[in-house]
Amino acid sequence: MGWYKSLVLPVVRWIDAETAHGLAICALKNNLVPRDDDALDATPILETEVFGRKFANPIGLAAGFDKNAEVPNQALSHGFGFVEIGSVTPEPQPGNPKPRLFRLYSDRAVINRMGFNNEGAAVVAERLRKRARKGILGANLGKNKYSEDAAADYVKGVAALGPYADYLVVNVSSPNTPGLRALQGRAPLEKLLTSVLSARDAHAKGVPVLLKVAPDLTEEDKADIAAVVLKLKLDGMIVSNTTIDRPVGLNSYDQDEKGGLSGPPLMEPSTKVLADFYRLTEGKIPLIGVGGIASGKDAYEKILNGASLVQLYSALVYHGLELVTDIKEDLARRLRKDGFANVADAVGAAYPEISGRSAPVDEARAAKAAMKTKAEPAQAEVAKAAPAAKTAAKKPAAKTAAKKPASKPAAAKSKAAPKAAPKAEPKAGPKSGPAE
Repeated sequence: MGWYKSLVLPVVRWIDAETAHGLAICALKNNLVPRDDDALDATPILETEVFGRKFANPIGLAAGFDKNAEVPNQALSHGFGFVEIGSVTPEPQPGNPKPRLFRLYSDRAVINRMGFNNEGAAVVAERLRKRARKGILGANLGKNKYSEDAAADYVKGVAALGPYADYLVVNVSSPNTPGLRALQGRAPLEKLLTSVLSARDAHAKGVPVLLKVAPDLTEEDKADIAAVVLKLKLDGMIVSNTTIDRPVGLNSYDQDEKGGLSGPPLMEPSTKVLADFYRLTEGKIPLIGVGGIASGKDAYEKILNGASLVQLYSALVYHGLELVTDIKEDLARRLRKDGFANVADAVGAAYPEISGRSAPVDEARAAKAAMKTKAEPAQAEVAKAAPAAKTAAKKPAAKTAAKKPASKPAAAKSKAAPKAAPKAEPKAGPKSGPAE
């Protein structure tokens, strides 16, 4: 057990979540957070180049942790390959009423309804201007809550932060700003991104522009977004933000709080959406995978499903910054074990028809598939015997013996099969909580 889990977490868990976050920023700012000796050691197998930028490793700090760009260099010093600040709006705003950040300890998850609280683009831009520029820094842009012209807000963000960022993110996926997710529709999204790209060319030429999307999208939504991204030749996508869904199985006291859920419960759904966008864009658009990453295995799964880079945030609440080094070491070990020369070679390997690469199936999924294969013959035998058993119950034994066995038509078999092998009832669990 590391210093964070043994010394800090037992104390922090009794402090209000947002207050604890403020203390973490303060500790980083004053260099009070212990750092692993090998945090900055080079690992060639993890080095990669994405949208024209060279990354020391693919593990990034997601937006939301350092909203106001107070500690980007300190975060980089703990081994992140890149950091993303924000979300930043043109004008400062306080965000939603407190409390608005909740730790779900039993699920190692987090719910937030922060509402783009930040100091505004002018203050953040001045902070970035004074920053000693090192490493890769992304700037996540949002709109002010009551702004009537969303495109104008994002354009202002590009003009203010574009000159100091290595990439820009158009965030239209937070569930905590009214009407924001409506901008993911095909027509409004194309109009918005066209304005942003024009502003980028005017104020920060050559800086990549990425789109951050929600995990709560219909198949039609995903197809529309992918079509716009391909049409405008966007530089990349971030998949995904927090979810308004509440998966069955949550066991924490605050699970019904409004807001976006992040952490392990988001891993599976966000990875599915990531894979969907990888297929829809045919691997032509670099993707950053976010949602539920808490180990090298999680990061590797995102990469195999199409992510060129990954980001995390919620896991730091429970594991501390020591986790970054652990993930890098585990990821490098998995890449070597599967015969990849570097991380870029593993991107999309779960879909060799798109990537041209392949990788061994994850052990857990292989075991699950094997169990399913074993179960299918047994279910088939039960289904096959069911019609004969039904007939035997209705007729005397002598008459039944005189009949030819197992000669029922296929339709009868399919009708009997559900009774012989009923569908498993879902486990009891809490209902989905409401969310903004």
